[in-house]
Amino acid sequence: MIRYKNYILWPDKVEKRHFVRFFLSVVGVLFVIRLLFPSVMTRVARMFSPDKPETAVVDTIMQQMQVADSVLLAPLTLHPDLLAGADGQKHKIYSVSSYKDCFPDINPVQLATAQRLGVDVIENRDAAEHSKDRLVYAGLNPYYNIKTLYSSIPYLVPRAQVLLERIARNFLDSQYVKHIPPSKLLVTSMTRTREDVEKLRRHNGNASEQSCHCHGTTFDISYLHYVPVQDPDGPAVRPTRNDTLKYVLSEVLNDLRRQGTCYVKYEAKQSCFHITAR
Repeated sequence: MIRYKNYILWPDKVEKRHFVRFFLSVVGVLFVIRLLFPSVMTRVARMFSPDKPETAVVDTIMQQMQVADSVLLAPLTLHPDLLAGADGQKHKIYSVSSYKDCFPDINPVQLATAQRLGVDVIENRDAAEHSKDRLVYAGLNPYYNIKTLYSSIPYLVPRAQVLLERIARNFLDSQYVKHIPPSKLLVTSMTRTREDVEKLRRHNGNASEQSCHCHGTTFDISYLHYVPVQDPDGPAVRPTRNDTLKYVLSEVLNDLRRQGTCYVKYEAKQSCFHITAR
């Protein structure tokens, strides 16, 4: 036994007293943290919450879709520099710090979103004719050009078509404020059928059997080739260097990706940006 201030405490009572003191100390520390950092305790509570975790995931997805819609569907207003003309100081070209680091969205990441927002895999071109109620024609647009498509068809789901046009328009606007002679984007791939993927895999090792392109949410934009805008009634315009246009395009894509509107993968071997709408 232990004598403590004229009281005799048995060992079990001493351990109980120590436990109570420890418990009260922990409660006091958590109370202080709660007062100073309420957000931290909120996150901790969510981690151990008995609520169904899928609820939070669905909420996050729905919130992300609302953010993407607010950006893509908002009225396109001209930048103040465009309203005032390009007579003032031109904007600098910054590009991005690293193409691989800034555009790292690999196929599994893009595929999960493509399957959720896109159409089911289309077997062949004949079946594609019966899917036009869910796809929109994206083969003719004043803001971008399309390379002759052999392994895909010029159709996308509506949100992907809106994204592509927004990228193309932002790209032209950005060239204007940087005092660069305008060039349009060149799209190299859009929606693929299962039959297209099988044929493509025979000579393209990078073509995935589980392709985002099969769901109508994905397209590729070349970063090596562009289409200079020429005035048929004016003098010929000297084309801008491709690497300069690549810098400008990377700025545009980085901006939209950071806003949550798309996933982007830098494809070094295919010389394109692989983009999926979110």
